[in-house]
Amino acid sequence: MNHPGPPRFVGTGESVELAPRDPDPEETYNWEVVQRPAESDESLGDDAVEHLVPDVPGTYVVKLTAPEGEHTLTVRVFPGGDAPGTEGVAGRSGRSGRSGRSGRSGRSGQSGISGQSGLSGGESGRETMMGSQEGGGRPRLALYPVIEGDEAVVRADPSAHPGGAETDDDLDVEFVLDDRDDFDREAVTVDDRELRIPVDALPDRARVHAVAIGEYGHSVPDMAEFTREGDSIESHRPYVPPEWSEDSVIYEIYVRSFEGQNDEYESPFDAIRDRLDYIASLGVDVLWLTPVLQNDHAPHGYNIIDFFSIADDLGAYEDYKQLIQDAHDHGLKVLFDVVLNHSARTHPYFQNAAEGPDSEYRDWYEWQTETEPGTYFDWEHIANFNFQNLKVRRHLLDAVDKWMPLVDGFRCDMAWAVPDNFWRELHDRCKAHDSEFLLLDETIPYIPEFQAGLFDMHFDSTTYFTLRQIGHGQNADSVLDAIDDRVDTGFPDHAGFMLYNENHDESRYVADCDRPSAEAAMGAVFTLPGAPMVYAGQEFGQRGRRDDLAWGHAQEDLREHVRALANARHEQPALVADASTARVDYDVTDGAEDRVTAYARATQDDAAVVVLHFGDGEATVDVPVTGGTDAVSGENVLTGDDEVTVDNVVVVPTDPDEL
Repeated sequence: MNHPGPPRFVGTGESVELAPRDPDPEETYNWEVVQRPAESDESLGDDAVEHLVPDVPGTYVVKLTAPEGEHTLTVRVFPGGDAPGTEGVAGRSGRSGRSGRSGRSGRSGQSGISGQSGLSGGESGRETMMGSQEGGGRPRLALYPVIEGDEAVVRADPSAHPGGAETDDDLDVEFVLDDRDDFDREAVTVDDRELRIPVDALPDRARVHAVAIGEYGHSVPDMAEFTREGDSIESHRPYVPPEWSEDSVIYEIYVRSFEGQNDEYESPFDAIRDRLDYIASLGVDVLWLTPVLQNDHAPHGYNIIDFFSIADDLGAYEDYKQLIQDAHDHGLKVLFDVVLNHSARTHPYFQNAAEGPDSEYRDWYEWQTETEPGTYFDWEHIANFNFQNLKVRRHLLDAVDKWMPLVDGFRCDMAWAVPDNFWRELHDRCKAHDSEFLLLDETIPYIPEFQAGLFDMHFDSTTYFTLRQIGHGQNADSVLDAIDDRVDTGFPDHAGFMLYNENHDESRYVADCDRPSAEAAMGAVFTLPGAPMVYAGQEFGQRGRRDDLAWGHAQEDLREHVRALANARHEQPALVADASTARVDYDVTDGAEDRVTAYARATQDDAAVVVLHFGDGEATVDVPVTGGTDAVSGENVLTGDDEVTVDNVVVVPTDPDEL
């Protein structure tokens, strides 16, 4: 189906890429703006991939004429200037606000459904600055679908910015029905923050989108869904991460250095298979392997020359399948590192394209000059794909289709550089294959909009950077500011995050900082909300970023520290991903105050206080606890009524009612 996907929610001046899904490059596709605000002059060109840049607030509807028929798409536009991050990136709309704020927003004065009655911008009443500032910040929203008697109900739960003057009651909610679904729109009603559809009027698939709207902007959209099969109706929250993902421990393997100096293996795949028992013993749940496809000379594998074949030095397709099967047999899920922004310059298509303007592959790539392809950061071995070309999109979708059935998720390289719209299509494609398929984006810094039908989980680069700063002497309490930044920038509560303090692109923490800080930083990664990630070798003190792993020089006590943290994460109920996180009062009675921080994690029934110490030796800290048994070490760390002794990290019980 060529339908361009879900409704869009943007600010004026923000580019909206329009592209047919699952395209046939040999066919013709045409776009037309069929509804716009009266003050708008916006129109579209004749290309298969177009860009709508709304010039005034309101509701726009565009029509795609495709070989299979006509499709419409609703675009809800709020007041505001050009969205930061969209300018200067031709053909891309993947930079929709690095801070997650798209300028200004207006309000309709009531909750309702947009785009049903030919509305032409009357929704936008107040125009106020959007962002985290004095008086307010961006709201958030979650949708909850339920069946109540003979009605399907979508309840909206908006949340005002916690640092602002607005309350939840001050917010409006605007619903938009998905253009892809065959709604009887006259049967749909909205009462305040509830949308209702009689069960008899439900189509086989009913998707409802919404945003919260306040004085300081609109929220990241959320979506609720009902699916009907015979007399059975199920409800879904498609933008919530897979249930297994955020409580998983992820282990990144830099494939070509993992075996170390051991010559007994025929290939790196064999080395990984041989150590699956070891990896599982660490408490790991998920393997992330760096790219495994045919690539150029660079051992990292991100410069790909064939998107459909396993690299010769790693093995054959069957060898990769066997590795995945063996990992699954060990209870491990596997993430495939998918690279879609570019190819290597030694890719045969680029080699052909570089011959000149008459090459059949010339339009597969972006070009800065007649001889220099588009790229980032002066990377001289890659060339950016041109996503305006349907042949490029088809090629990459076919590659995705080949590898998706083998694995449990994708780690999406350079997600910020690929058009948002392409990621939406990939998201829906993967979720149609397996609703529990994980999409993890590498976007630095993270972008809240990427939670809305693009990705499930995000690199928490903010916490990564903060942990590095703490390792260099910054006050340890700042790690909680990093967690607060998620809400401050507008991420909804259901957003997923991967926590880390090193990976193949960053220096080793223990080499950059010191051993005490490294142990405490790992404690933070395992006890803060999000999925903890360990970079292979980190667990035993590896100091080289991409060097062969020094298995013969492992620090066993550090490895046991990681095992103990993983066990605590899995066994302590208060450390689950959706447990709340709160600051607690504490007093450092012995040790450097700025090297200590403490926070609580809590569910309705369980609570624990985490104390981190980034300094040398031990610290003694007065915190509100109900017991002294540390979930990490298993030892009693209580030294006074409420005092605990902490070397690097302790997790001790507390009373949830006292938080």
